[in-house]
Amino acid sequence: MSVTAAKGFTAAGIAAGIKENGNPDLALVVNEGPRRAAAGVFTANRVKAAPVVWSEQVVKGGEVSAVVLNSGGANACTGPRGFQDTHATAERVADVLGHSAAEVAVASTGLIGTLLPMDKLLPGVGQAAAELSAHGGEKAAIAIKTTDTVHKTAVVTAEAEGGAAWTVGGMAKGAGMLAPGLATMLVVLTTDADVPAAELDAALRAATRTTFDRVDSDGAMSTNDTVLLLASGASGVRPDRAEFAEAVRAVCDDLGRQLIADAEGASKEIKVEVVGAASEDDAVEVGRSIARNNLLKCAIHGEDPNWGRVLAAIGTTSAAFEPDRLNVAINGVWVCKNGSFGEDRDLVDMRYREVRIVADLAAGDAEAVIWTNDLTADYVHENSAYSS
Repeated sequence: MSVTAAKGFTAAGIAAGIKENGNPDLALVVNEGPRRAAAGVFTANRVKAAPVVWSEQVVKGGEVSAVVLNSGGANACTGPRGFQDTHATAERVADVLGHSAAEVAVASTGLIGTLLPMDKLLPGVGQAAAELSAHGGEKAAIAIKTTDTVHKTAVVTAEAEGGAAWTVGGMAKGAGMLAPGLATMLVVLTTDADVPAAELDAALRAATRTTFDRVDSDGAMSTNDTVLLLASGASGVRPDRAEFAEAVRAVCDDLGRQLIADAEGASKEIKVEVVGAASEDDAVEVGRSIARNNLLKCAIHGEDPNWGRVLAAIGTTSAAFEPDRLNVAINGVWVCKNGSFGEDRDLVDMRYREVRIVADLAAGDAEAVIWTNDLTADYVHENSAYSS
């Protein structure tokens, strides 16, 4: 049920005609209340799409009553006209729903540098509003796909004292331009827990830092990254802060794994686990360097456990380590010990889709995990149409 698994939310996904192929391309998610608390995180790219600029301002108010999302066009690098179109979209949603445009977030994804067909998008808002349903979450998730091969949803339900249940649900899109920079995709999360905006913000930022911010498919940061968390309070439950934060993190982690699994052209999902680091920052820096090493990614596609490329990637960082103390394991085989060859690399079984690389810096107790994927010939084909 995606974003409508939590009580107090309705959603819809329709084909408004934004995409030339006629596929669904417009989604609407509405918070029916009784509360409309919200938080969001956005791209760190200095080049921001018009809907990002708009939604950043909306979220600062701490309340979001609806989110309208379109695929088939990023509305990025479109100048003043693009921002006017975003504003008009929010106004149209507000008019149809009887809400304020200042509480309507907007998100877009697709080709950069082209204007949206507003003659199709605006009427589509009315159609989507007419189809809003407590069972519309799946259709909304399908409507935000671009080059995604599958739609992505996740749900966590928890029980409070006394047996009352509360839920966090979410949907995501993303198959390319996945790189740490806060969000790196479009995500809408919903909860029926009664949580104020400040707590939503803290939980979302903590979750994003260790999930979406550590998904790195291709090192390319989008202009449209948006992650929103909306709370309706419809369950009447005020959960423990730590329990709520963990539920948000679990949903984000699930969606992040789905993003990597659907990375464009990928045949391998690669878990880069850095251990023994002097600090978490060191662990993250090393993990990202390994994950972004294109030669290593190509080697893994060829099922070659080339640990030398892992060491070469580590060596480009500013992390604290001694080269002659580095250790590397690939799928459980310690192919590098103390900066030199270790166990026989022929023992590494690379046949399966998931590949695990462990890099031990032997410099402390900190650790971090980065997820990435291999590079294949299909990656070039899938990315011939550049989208955000």
